[in-house]
Amino acid sequence: MVMDEAGGSTLETTTQAAQGTTLYVSASIFSNYPLMSALIAFALAQTFKLGLSWYNERHWDLKQLVGSGGMPSSHSATVVALMVAVGLQEGYGGSLFAMAFILACVVMYDATGVRLHAGRQAEFLNQIVCELPAEHPLAESRPLRELLGHTPTQVVAGALLGLVTATIIHLIIGSSVGT
Repeated sequence: MVMDEAGGSTLETTTQAAQGTTLYVSASIFSNYPLMSALIAFALAQTFKLGLSWYNERHWDLKQLVGSGGMPSSHSATVVALMVAVGLQEGYGGSLFAMAFILACVVMYDATGVRLHAGRQAEFLNQIVCELPAEHPLAESRPLRELLGHTPTQVVAGALLGLVTATIIHLIIGSSVGT
C-alpha cells in the first residue's frame, strides 16, 4: 500500500475522488436542462403514440412505446426540445444552438423523406412476397417493417410537442437553468 502526503493510502484517496466524481456526474446529468427536456419530450411522444393506438384500435399495443413511426414523431419531439432548451439556456446566437438547429432540421427532413419512402417501399415488397407461390424461396421470408418514417403532419406534431415540453420545463425550473 502506498501512502500519500497526508498519511492516507493512495487507494483510499483515489476511491473517495472517484465516488465524488460519480455523484457529481449523476447529479449534473439530472440537472442538464436540454438533456432532460429532450428525454421527457421523447417519453411523452411515445406515450401519446400508445394512447392514440388504444383510441384508434381499442387495444394496447406496447410496441408503440419503443417503435418508430406514427403520430407524433418522437424523433422530432426530441430534437426540437433539445434545440429549444439549448436556445433558452445558451442563447439563440451561439454555435451550440446552431448545431442543435441543424441536427433538428436533418432529423425531421430524414423522417419525412428517406425513412417515409423506405416504409412505403417495404409495403410494396411485402405485398409482392405475399403473392409469390408457396414453393418460392422468398415466400416464407419475414415481412419488412413498414412503419419507419413520418408524414409531415406527424413531424409537425412532434416538433410542437418538443417546443411545448422544453418551454414548460423552462418555466417550471425558472431562468436559473443557464447559471
